[in-house]
Amino acid sequence: MAQNNSVHLWLRKETKPLEHRTVLSPDVAKYLIEQAYPGFKITVEKCNDRIFKIEDFEEAGCQIVETGTWRTAPLDTIIIGLKELPENDFTPLPHKHIMFAHCYKQQTGWKEVMKRFIEGKGTLYDLEFLLDDNNRRVAAYGFYAGFTGSAVGINSWCHQIISPNEKMPPIQPYSHEDILIAELKDKIAKVGRAPKILVIGALGRCGSGAVSLARKAGVPEENIIKWDMAETAKGGPFKEIIDADIFINCIYLTSKIPPFVNQDLINDPNRNLSVIIDVSCDPNSPNNPVPIYDTWSSFADPLLDIKTTSGKPLKLCAIDHLPSMLPRESSIMFCKDLLPSLLNLTDIETYPVWARAKKLFLEKSNEALA
Repeated sequence: MAQNNSVHLWLRKETKPLEHRTVLSPDVAKYLIEQAYPGFKITVEKCNDRIFKIEDFEEAGCQIVETGTWRTAPLDTIIIGLKELPENDFTPLPHKHIMFAHCYKQQTGWKEVMKRFIEGKGTLYDLEFLLDDNNRRVAAYGFYAGFTGSAVGINSWCHQIISPNEKMPPIQPYSHEDILIAELKDKIAKVGRAPKILVIGALGRCGSGAVSLARKAGVPEENIIKWDMAETAKGGPFKEIIDADIFINCIYLTSKIPPFVNQDLINDPNRNLSVIIDVSCDPNSPNNPVPIYDTWSSFADPLLDIKTTSGKPLKLCAIDHLPSMLPRESSIMFCKDLLPSLLNLTDIETYPVWARAKKLFLEKSNEALA
């Protein structure tokens, strides 16, 4: 590992509502400051929503600054954050940025995002595309995305049965997953039976998280149907989906495939399905395998009403920051996995993880200008 230059890493405040996670934990910051050679300077913006207290970062040796001051940071500073920047801001971006920008899969407004970097002569190192030598993401929130998505699915299913005439209440973050598990077990007990859950993408990070939550909540193994590439190879739509109570989509898709469900399928009068959790959550992507909706839901309003002629309600959850339900556990896992790559920011131009990310950024920049 070549280490020639010190690094100034700047953790900005998240601007996405109800985002409590962080891409840099106090423990990881402390390690970078104290153990990395030739050293890291870490600046942290104040943020009331972040799961870790600002005092924890201060004790770790970080410099504490006001919110939004990253814009005037020295140009050699690397700005790190979790979620994308506000959509209504079109100012050029001159810094190196590490974040989930959600602009490499032709999402709505992706060219405008790319042009901010192009005009500012900055660089995007997208967290979603930091890949190791085996083309596997070095760090991902996938496990807890599936874990919390499965929790929303079970909670929604129970709510429809226990309180059929009441709107699903807003999602609140949990300080510990044990509290969430206990709540789900209690609701399943009130219903009197466990749901039948179909998970597609069950062998991946996200799918394994969905299955893990279902098991912890007490759903019997025979009620958890685990599908992956072998089961979907024949191409959808799949009637098996509407035979389940809950369908959880956990696949990572970069090319178009036949849809898993379509309008004809959900209009089936014999449909049992009442909840869809689209953890993959790409409603504005042409590759969306659940093409029965075109917008997101939110923590404040978790479920979309899907139009159907079957006479039975169908709810869909499409929240792109579900792991924020368990911000502490999900952040600790992500930051630990990201640490080895952060240590190599001293060699950002040639270290493979960062070099590949920059190469992809340049390719997407050319696409945006085409």
